[in-house]
Amino acid sequence: MTTVSTQFVPLTADEFRTRLREALDIYVEAMRYPPGTAEQRAPMWLTHALRDGWRCYAALDADGTMLGIAYGYRGNPGQWWHEQVRRGLVKSSGEETAARWLADYFELTEIHVRPRNQAAGIGENLLRRLLAQVPNRHVLLSTPEGPSRAWKLYRRMGFADVLRDYHFAGDPRPFAILGRTLPLEHAAE
Repeated sequence: MTTVSTQFVPLTADEFRTRLREALDIYVEAMRYPPGTAEQRAPMWLTHALRDGWRCYAALDADGTMLGIAYGYRGNPGQWWHEQVRRGLVKSSGEETAARWLADYFELTEIHVRPRNQAAGIGENLLRRLLAQVPNRHVLLSTPEGPSRAWKLYRRMGFADVLRDYHFAGDPRPFAILGRTLPLEHAAE
């Protein structure tokens, strides 16, 4: 359960830029990335905040310290992730499957909770708030393969396999692409 003192707030693009360092620190810690990763990701995250349909939620403790972050936007042809996933889907399942999933989707780009604050309902609350009233037909995300708290959350929320054991350019780890229809109210309870 989420602690009573946790607040979930939408962030504007300006607020996101102001708190970018804090959000990237959560990302690096949660993903166990090496030092220096935040500096590499910062320009990309700032560019994401300019995309069509971008929205963001943060989880804050009583002092205003960020405990978690989630953001995403409307996926479109020409975006790096869209093109990578499209290529993988066409190869594994054909053009029709790729078109069905990628025609109208919200890309859940990032969702991270500080490890010491995980398993308290923060991730689920961020996910539900971020996806509430998203007008797209589907939501898609990528996550490293293997058992994790994130996997359990996505399964509990009704995400299904779209593409498994996919390797993004520049990352040696296998990823799963998961998706589900929207609205989220249809998630398994």
